[in-house]
Amino acid sequence: MTGGSRGIGRAIVERLTSDGAEVVFGYEHSTQAAEQVAKETGAHAVRADLGRREDLDRLLAEARERLPGIDILVNNAAITGQKALTDVTDDDYERVFAVNTRAVYLAMQWAARAMRDGGRIITLSTVNTAVPAPGLTLYCGSKGAVEQFTKVAARELGGRGITVNIVSAGATDTDLLRGTNPPEALERTATFTALQRLGEPDDVAAVVAFLAGPDGRWVTGQNLHASGGLIV
Repeated sequence: MTGGSRGIGRAIVERLTSDGAEVVFGYEHSTQAAEQVAKETGAHAVRADLGRREDLDRLLAEARERLPGIDILVNNAAITGQKALTDVTDDDYERVFAVNTRAVYLAMQWAARAMRDGGRIITLSTVNTAVPAPGLTLYCGSKGAVEQFTKVAARELGGRGITVNIVSAGATDTDLLRGTNPPEALERTATFTALQRLGEPDDVAAVVAFLAGPDGRWVTGQNLHASGGLIV
């Protein structure tokens, strides 16, 4: 799993380990948080910058070495790269697509080769691919690409019983969301959802756990919006 030290990623690690899965997860900066998650859940944390191919390869190699077999891949790590179209630099473009798109593709490719039949590949996307917002050209574009990867991979891997799906999170109450939005904006966003609240990381983790578990065996090639009815 990529990106498991904070927010939605942490909730996914906690949920999958509580469901009995052995988890290896990556993180980039939050060493203290990652160590705490590992201590509390028994998961194994690997520091990795997914914009660097060698770091991704090391994360995947450790997963292969430490786990008895590869049954689930969760692609969660991503960066927003929020900038107006006219302000985006070449470096911005390369960085966002390296982390959000190339790393996901390479991890999916690795899983397709290493995974046992009946496995699960789940990638986190965003409702912003359906409801785009200013400043998110790179983010939405990079996530749109992995949504298409998912549809094709579902066709290619279905014969082995491997399901491949997207979970698109809506506004989810994390430190990142609160740190980048004023309280009044969050209150307004909550009113746009059918359930009249922001999501919690556990809400999204529950959808991931459904797809990762036996009850998700007949769902593949889909984009499940975990947004509380932000899009209906």
